Amino acid sequence: MDIYRSIGIDSQVAVIILSLSVMLLGGYLMTRVTKPLGLPNVTAYIVVGVLFGPYVLNLVPDEIVSGSAFLPDIALAFIAFSTGEFFKLSALRKNGSKVVAITLSEALLVAVLVFVVTFFILRLETVLCIVLAALSTSTAPASTMMTIRQTRAKGDFVDTLLQVMALDNMVAIVAFSVAISVAAASLSGEKIRLMSILIPFLKNVAVIAIGAGFGFVLKWMIGKHSTDNRLIIAIAVLFSFCGICALIDISPLLGCMVIGMVYINTTDDERLFAQLNYFSPPLLLLFFVRSGLSFDLKALVSSGSVGSVPLFTISILYFTVRIIGKYFGAFGGSTFVHMSRDVRHYLGLALIPQAGVAIGLAALGARTLGGETGRALETIILSSSILYEFIGPACAKKALQLSHSYSDRLEDLVEVETLDEAGKPKSSLELLIERIEKIQEEIPEHVIDPNEQAYTEAAENYRLNTGMMRRGTGRW
Repeated sequence: MDIYRSIGIDSQVAVIILSLSVMLLGGYLMTRVTKPLGLPNVTAYIVVGVLFGPYVLNLVPDEIVSGSAFLPDIALAFIAFSTGEFFKLSALRKNGSKVVAITLSEALLVAVLVFVVTFFILRLETVLCIVLAALSTSTAPASTMMTIRQTRAKGDFVDTLLQVMALDNMVAIVAFSVAISVAAASLSGEKIRLMSILIPFLKNVAVIAIGAGFGFVLKWMIGKHSTDNRLIIAIAVLFSFCGICALIDISPLLGCMVIGMVYINTTDDERLFAQLNYFSPPLLLLFFVRSGLSFDLKALVSSGSVGSVPLFTISILYFTVRIIGKYFGAFGGSTFVHMSRDVRHYLGLALIPQAGVAIGLAALGARTLGGETGRALETIILSSSILYEFIGPACAKKALQLSHSYSDRLEDLVEVETLDEAGKPKSSLELLIERIEKIQEEIPEHVIDPNEQAYTEAAENYRLNTGMMRRGTGRW
């Protein structure tokens, strides 16, 4: 609170509110800088957190960072619930076994490579190597999804990519839960026994079962209130589930993913996901800015915090090795299950991005491990995530283009008759004019983001229903 006291502000409530507004406005303004550069919003938020943190401007007090320790759980809940939308059973039946084989192949290879490099070459602490190996398996769906929407890509490659990304994060959550339990037991001086691995596994099984139950509860509650209060119900259910996970000390990610999976398969209601996607950005912004605030800039360039190698070097090696593991793991798995050439050659390229899930799990890991090891873990994942966000969207877009999931060529965008009424071939100029005219006809007068439209419709329905209730009771 020193910066606020220096300008005469002593109220703790005022400090909290002003700090939140500074984080929100700073994150938004930075996106105005990063967007023209083609960088995703996540990068802007993390950079703002670093700038507003203790090593640069020091605009946000430590009390705000420590007092918002719940944000990773809430952010993970929204990210995971949205990911559950891609687990439609109708799509999984098509390539389910092949997708599982590809996911296990690339996840296993990248985890082994990261552990070998960090443990045998960099000689880092065993607990840090185990947790980094588990986190390396996760993939960021947000930036890739944004690229898919922007390019309107579709086809078998896109379907396979979405399913592998979703399963990737499921594998990462289970692996992280086991790894963090083993690491915590090791740091506490306890002997690592079979139960150290079995208990977190059983906890995840319990979380899946509870999450499935919450999914049916969500369906039932929204079914009874289908036109209003949908957001209130969905958020209340997710928050309740996060609270239960906090009680048993486990990440809510896997269970929230199951809630989303159960809901989409039992209702086919994509509008709720769109409404939450439009509601969640401020919460995600605060989470990523807070992650930047926790970024240990001094430790990044100094050695000795977890070994003799600077964290910057560790981050670069982690960044490089993970890319190699993802690409060749996806290539090998796709070859083994006889996927198409496009999937074999370009799927690994689209799996490079890593941000939201890894950052959220790293924050939980830092909270569990504590001390220098916890800070080092969060610093490595944050710094490498910034690098991934620089190249990830471009790699995903290139993979979609090379796999022929979308095209920039005008002749591929619209189909027109190549022969005239007399049956003679049309000239190149005539075909060009017809294609341009057809594209102009298909362009809507005002493009509205589908998430915004769903959210606006929900708000309008709520207003109408509230008005009807008031008229029914004779009150306004």
